Amino acid sequence: MQERSSVGELADQLRRELDRYSPGGKLPSSRSLVERFRVSPVTVSRALAQLVAEGLVVTRPGAGAFRARPRAASAPAGDTSWQEVALSADGIADLVPRTVDASGVTVSLAAPPPGVLEFNGGYLHPSLQPERAMSAALARAGRRPGAWGRPPLEGLPELREWFARGIGGAVTAAEVLVTAGGQSALTTALRAVAPPGAPVLVESPTYPGMLAIARAAGLRPVPVPVDADGVRPALLADAFRATGARVFVCQPLFQNPTGAVLAPERRGEVLRIAREAGAFVVEDDFVRRLVHEDAGQLPRPLAADDPDGVVVHVGSLTKATSPSFRVSALAARGPVLERLRAIQVVDTFFVPRPLQEAALELVGSPAWSRHLRALATELKARRDALTTALSLDLPELALPHIPSGGYHLWLRLPDGTDEVALTAAALRAGVAINPGRPYFSAEPPAGHVRLSFAAVAGTGEIAEGVRRLRTACDEVLPGNRST
Repeated sequence: MQERSSVGELADQLRRELDRYSPGGKLPSSRSLVERFRVSPVTVSRALAQLVAEGLVVTRPGAGAFRARPRAASAPAGDTSWQEVALSADGIADLVPRTVDASGVTVSLAAPPPGVLEFNGGYLHPSLQPERAMSAALARAGRRPGAWGRPPLEGLPELREWFARGIGGAVTAAEVLVTAGGQSALTTALRAVAPPGAPVLVESPTYPGMLAIARAAGLRPVPVPVDADGVRPALLADAFRATGARVFVCQPLFQNPTGAVLAPERRGEVLRIAREAGAFVVEDDFVRRLVHEDAGQLPRPLAADDPDGVVVHVGSLTKATSPSFRVSALAARGPVLERLRAIQVVDTFFVPRPLQEAALELVGSPAWSRHLRALATELKARRDALTTALSLDLPELALPHIPSGGYHLWLRLPDGTDEVALTAAALRAGVAINPGRPYFSAEPPAGHVRLSFAAVAGTGEIAEGVRRLRTACDEVLPGNRST
């Protein structure tokens, strides 16, 4: 963390000093920068690389670094208004127009402005990521024989076997495909099992990224309510009968955003209902490795109890490692597996072999189990810190369920609260939050917010974030607004 901070600080200082040099003028040597700022040569190299990426500096091997010359004036902007007609006409024949709306996803991907605490993040803070273990794994992977060659289209056999063991049951490596992240796997799964214009049953509320995938494919998301025990089987059966849907997408473990775990007595019911409807269940098992220390034994994936090929399973390493460690798996049985494989080959060919080799090195090292144990402890501590701070400082926000896994809490707002206004007020107060509306495919029953406790630096930032959110609530919540 100290090295990363030093790189940014040095880049900022060099950026401020660029006006001292004429365009094309030579900057001080790396050695002189090391001596002047008392940093390592690696820090100097990374800071200069950052300025090169910004177009402010150019480097010449053997000659040094120079201030970049101004870019030539850009050509006048063309007229792209014709695309509005072209893109709209493209969907005229579609039963359901395809809409690509990434807003519900980018709110969790975009870095907040400086000084704003990240209660809206969807990934682990760098201090929680196994950076040293990943770096070591990547270095070892690069030395493996054939590491830079073309991998099997389905993925490395050893990695497929590792994912299969993690799913359990009768799932074999032959039924697993290695994919480039959970989002890509979900996209492939929905394209494989649902034609454009078809209804797709989704939990309500659910992950906005999945709703975006469905709508971009021209599918019609149909909500099925979730309670503290997961999806409600009777309503799921009703939805299958009413819509004729042939796919249901769910997160049975630590559901996003509610944190619910599908109750044992409902697991078999969900599979039976889908089987009788002739439908697939796409199981997004996205945070199995983000279990909290007090969770106890986890239920197996639905795929482990599915002999009939009802379940298309998605599992991933990304959430427990880094947003850039995009290695995941699709598991399925029967003819759908070949369709999944064909779609992946057409879309992406394969996952880069060095990344697959690094994944094998990581999960096969002693550092992996140590990381998961430390992560379980830290996530519980952060969850407890956030729930305690909320109960003391923001009792107006209802917390119906405290999860034992995952990285966020789902809070119900007082009736009459304007989610958009609260989100904006929170940002002005210095904390970014997720409004609840994007998690619903239809009209929401109430206002909600989702607060992440994994993307901030620690419990100190959690306490400060709740304090800032208190300021925003005083401005916006009904009964608290000044008249």
